[in-house]
Amino acid sequence: MYLGITLAIIVIGYILFGQKSSSSQLLNNQQNAMQKEYDFPGVLPAERIQGKRVTIQTNKGTIEIELYPDDAPKTVSNFVYLAEEEFYDGLTFHRVVPGFVIQGGDPKGTGVGGPGYQFEDERVTKNYDQGIIAMANAGPDTNGSQFFIMLEDNPSLPKSYTIFGKVTQGMDVVKKIVVGDRMEKVGIH
Repeated sequence: MYLGITLAIIVIGYILFGQKSSSSQLLNNQQNAMQKEYDFPGVLPAERIQGKRVTIQTNKGTIEIELYPDDAPKTVSNFVYLAEEEFYDGLTFHRVVPGFVIQGGDPKGTGVGGPGYQFEDERVTKNYDQGIIAMANAGPDTNGSQFFIMLEDNPSLPKSYTIFGKVTQGMDVVKKIVVGDRMEKVGIH
């Protein structure tokens, strides 16, 4: 009888604790992004940034983004580099302002984290329309890894945030995002 109980406890323990769940893997990715050292890549070669698209797999669905390397070569290079390094995988959207933006890309999940470096702003030539993706910052020339996606057009937003792409598919997913939703995988194609 004791053997049966012991065996049952071992099996239950393995089921509960022996396998990593996808949520624990995402947490590990978030912890790795906080611990790993990253260096600003500068402007990557044209073949690494021209004609590239982003796929953000979230727990709510998929978001497709067209990048604007001609408008923001440093910012696109930075985003491509961090995505290729799997920096964003497992990070959360830590800020949602209904009717305004969703924001993510902070490994701390608090709004103050980044990749360990900052880089300068690039000239903003487009408007902050629905679906635009731009860099979040803490003032001039403080770009890092955090970005936001516009939920609605906002012509009054100061042109202080480098625009580097636009959502082409999945705006319905963007509008479903709430604080704590995860970027499961960010891919460059």
